[in-house]
Amino acid sequence: MTKMRLTLLLPILVITMASFAQNRVERVEPPCWWVGMNNPNLQLLVYGQNIASATVSINYPSVDLLNVEKVENPNYLFINLLVKADAKPGMIDIKFTFPKGKPATYRYELKSRQAGSANRKGFDNSDVVYLVYPDRFSNGDPSNDSLAGYPDKVDRNEPYARHGGDIQGIMNHLDYFSNLGVTALWLNPVLESNQPSWSYHGYAITDFYKIDPRLGSNELYKDFIDKAHAQGFKVIKDMVFNHCGSEHWWMKDVPMNSWFNIYPDYKRTNYRIPTTFDPHASIADSSLMADGWFDGHMPDLNQRNPFLANYLIQNSIWWIEFAGLNGIRMDTHPYCDKHFMARWCAAVKNEYPNFSIVGETWVNYPDWVAYWQKDANNRDGYNSNLEIVMDFPLMFAMQKAFDEKDGWDTGLARLYEILAHDFVYPYPDKLFVFADNHDIGRFQRDSSLALGRLKLAMAFLLTTRGIPQIYYGTEILMPGDDAKGHGDIRRDFPGGWPSDTKSAFTSEGRTKKQNEIWNYMATILNWRKTASAIHNGKLTHFIPENEVYVYFRHNSEQTVMVILHNGYQPKTLDTTRFNEFLSGKSEGFDIITGKKIDVQKPIQLSPRSAMIIELN
Repeated sequence: MTKMRLTLLLPILVITMASFAQNRVERVEPPCWWVGMNNPNLQLLVYGQNIASATVSINYPSVDLLNVEKVENPNYLFINLLVKADAKPGMIDIKFTFPKGKPATYRYELKSRQAGSANRKGFDNSDVVYLVYPDRFSNGDPSNDSLAGYPDKVDRNEPYARHGGDIQGIMNHLDYFSNLGVTALWLNPVLESNQPSWSYHGYAITDFYKIDPRLGSNELYKDFIDKAHAQGFKVIKDMVFNHCGSEHWWMKDVPMNSWFNIYPDYKRTNYRIPTTFDPHASIADSSLMADGWFDGHMPDLNQRNPFLANYLIQNSIWWIEFAGLNGIRMDTHPYCDKHFMARWCAAVKNEYPNFSIVGETWVNYPDWVAYWQKDANNRDGYNSNLEIVMDFPLMFAMQKAFDEKDGWDTGLARLYEILAHDFVYPYPDKLFVFADNHDIGRFQRDSSLALGRLKLAMAFLLTTRGIPQIYYGTEILMPGDDAKGHGDIRRDFPGGWPSDTKSAFTSEGRTKKQNEIWNYMATILNWRKTASAIHNGKLTHFIPENEVYVYFRHNSEQTVMVILHNGYQPKTLDTTRFNEFLSGKSEGFDIITGKKIDVQKPIQLSPRSAMIIELN
């Protein structure tokens, strides 16, 4: 009798549970929003079983439900709201009424903005950006190394496995950054990347609104930025709009086929960025460049889809507002739909006029880079609205210039010639300059090499035009050869793990050579913080001669003379050639050595050395 009754009840129970499951709202993104934004329009992505069958209603003062849009997958809805200027913070009850079963209510929060949020300051030429690979810098919280539901585990002996570095580890070393003298921190991607392998790099994102729990949490990320701000640092977030990870939550139930390019089949991109602006490019080549996948585990996002376009724009604004960001570095910028990217840049600047965005423009020639800078004189009329672009041509020149004998177009002439191309840029001072990064073989591939080459490069990098970026570990001669794979150029920072026997975070834990380069860079970096001629002064350079390159940074407040000597023998530099800057000046101060320099007399140059002379 009991068994029969239980059997009769089971179908009723199953039907009730199925009805409840169908009426459940599983996700709403963005997860919250703010009142007082310049753009009053808000589009919510709502995900839940059969959610498209629901009738949606709200009743909240000064918030209007404009319309509800259905797409080909009935498990998605897009709700368009108008948040008026006089709307107040609070909880909006979004009601979903279904043809069958119980209605559902989702409480959506409108927050108040922090004072001054819209006027936050971005990074600029007064800053030096320090690039940190979160998984490889410091493990501040070993308890989050391995978590249930995240199959890619920690193995420090495997270059492409996770190593356990996290946000807490970076936060623990803010004093280190301060002592070194950098002023802004760029973290490689920190959003969830729940891929089965190679998830450490973070560029295959599986949730655009969630910090990877093996790195921390949304709250910890915000706390890190608050603490960084308190110590005078700006923070730059690495964002990826070109693709997501193959394990992204929406891949299990795709909103619509047009959410992705070349889907469900895929072709790999041809990586030929010039096809986006080449006047002779075929449609086949330019389409494959923009729509092809970066890799089989990175589905290519279609920013021409209006729902995805809104989603990505709101996502970046959400993180800026939530976390208090100062800047964004956009990965693979030219691989996205370029017209969308122009719209995105404009939308961000509309909300945050002083905010900074730098796009990864990995191309070989200055005019190719210039195409992507705002207000470029492009024949096709394209305006990217992107103010800061990455100066890859100068990086390539730096990688060769200090290894070659000087010739007509070799050695230091490479630096001169790249800078001579600055006429192609609308804003040559708004270039992101660097000697290496997480995708390039380290400038100091072998830590046993003599320091002259690196010292010359760092003196140049920190005094030329643009916004300098330093890759973590450069200051301690961390080696890395890209020919051995990306794992080799993304090594663990020594001392970042409790089991490390030596810590390069302290002078006691560094070798004599490491301290020599660390102190050299710290001297320049800390002087640079108040060097207005380096921040906003004009660059005037003299053609390299006899293995010596001399240039001046100057404004109404300060004149700085930089001398780069690439030769292997001592040399005497006659200064009469530079009278247009030295006339009337008798003395200067070399900020590297601390010595006074009589600039009216020949200057003695040591082999493979730099001088940064602040003129009196």
